[in-house]
Parts: sequence; C-alpha cells; structure tokens
Amino acid sequence: MPIGGLQQWIEAERARPPAPTRAWLWTLGLGLAVLLFGLWLTQLFPQEGHAIAPGYGPPVLAFEFAGGQGDLEAIFGVESDPQQVARLAAMRTGNERDYLYMLLYAGFLGCGCFALWRELRRRALLAATLLPFAAALADAYENWLLFDIQAAFTAGDYSPAMASLPYPVAAKFVLLALTNVAIGAAATQFGRWWALFGTLAILAAIPTVMAVITPAAFAWTLIPSAAAGWLLLLALAAAGSWQGFARARPLAG
Repeated sequence: MPIGGLQQWIEAERARPPAPTRAWLWTLGLGLAVLLFGLWLTQLFPQEGHAIAPGYGPPVLAFEFAGGQGDLEAIFGVESDPQQVARLAAMRTGNERDYLYMLLYAGFLGCGCFALWRELRRRALLAATLLPFAAALADAYENWLLFDIQAAFTAGDYSPAMASLPYPVAAKFVLLALTNVAIGAAATQFGRWWALFGTLAILAAIPTVMAVITPAAFAWTLIPSAAAGWLLLLALAAAGSWQGFARARPLAG
C-alpha cells in the first residue's frame, strides 16, 4: 500500500466512532490459541536441568541465557549423564515448535494493540502493534543460534554463535516488555479497575531489565512478568468481545 493510501486509511479509521470491533474477537481467539498451545509446548521442553541455578527457572530460560560450556553442561548434563540425550532431544523439539508459538503470540499481542487503538485512537498504540512482531523476528534469530549452539555441544565443540546469543534474547524480552507497558497504559484509560490492572502490568515489566542484566538470579521473573500483560490483554479482549456481542444482539433479534 502506498504511503499516501496508508495515511488515508489511518485517518479514516481515526474518524470512526470508538466501538468494539472484530479485532477483539480475533484477539480473544488468538489468546486462547496461545494459552492452549503454550500449555502443550511447555511439556515438550525438558522439565529439569542437570545443575542449573534456581534463579533461571525452567531449563529453556537457562539455555537462552547460556554464556559458556559450563552453562550448557549445567542444563543438559555432562557426557556421562544418562539424561543428557533426552534433555537435548526435548530442547530441540521444543525450540522447533517455538516458531509457531511466537507467531501466535505476536499475532495475539499485535491484534490486541490494534483493537486498543481502534478504541482509544492513540498513535502510540498503532505503533505498538509492530513491537511483538519485531520480538518474533528476534526470537527466530535466537532459535537459529540455539540450534547451532546445541549441535556444537552435542558434537563436543564450542559454537561461536554463543557470543551473539545475548543480543536477540535481550531484544525479544525488552520488546515484549514494552508491548506490555503499552497495553497497561491503554488499560488505565478504561476505568478504575482497569487502571489498577494496567498499572500492575506496567510495574510487572520492570523485572525484565533485572533478568536481562542478572539472569542467574532473575530470569525466572520473565514468565510472571510477561503473564501480567498477557492476562490483562486477554481480559480486555473478553470484555471487548462481550460488549460487541451485547450491542449486536438487538440487531440480531
């Protein structure tokens, strides 16, 4: 679409009266898909590491923040560990399925930010729709590096990809945190209770910085931090979908 046409579309959308839209239904559907797929995906990853620091949380997070061979041995185990092969296989399977999960997750957040923009007409929310898709690209690059690192570890070698790993990992989590901040800030415009939950979602994004700087102590906070914004958006989508359904009922009758 030419830039002029895009600008006209944006202005036309802004001129429409704020009202629940089908974007909320898409957001709700994608949110439920993310929930179900995420519960299944979590079971594919190794559930326990060999000797990872408790602050990392699950082994998949420890792998994302691995900085050397010692970290990999703590995650997967040494060569004599009988569980090493099973952990390696489970991690690879989980990361292969993670591509689809991140697409669903980015679609959920992006569609939610678009629905919020349709409600509030704030340009920042329209720009925020790009953040989760940028995070998905960072995640795709991260997974590519993780596959290389895991293949080298399996062969008993060191992968140079480990030196590049911190950058897409940090970018992914920071972009997701910024998306949650945008969602939380938007929620504060809908009333007292939504303002409370929106503020909590904004505050929950703070540990992301701590986790990126000191993952061995705070990586576990990334899951509840992301969940705060995710649950808030799912609740907003449910409310928006119900409001749209309620308004459409008289017409249907």
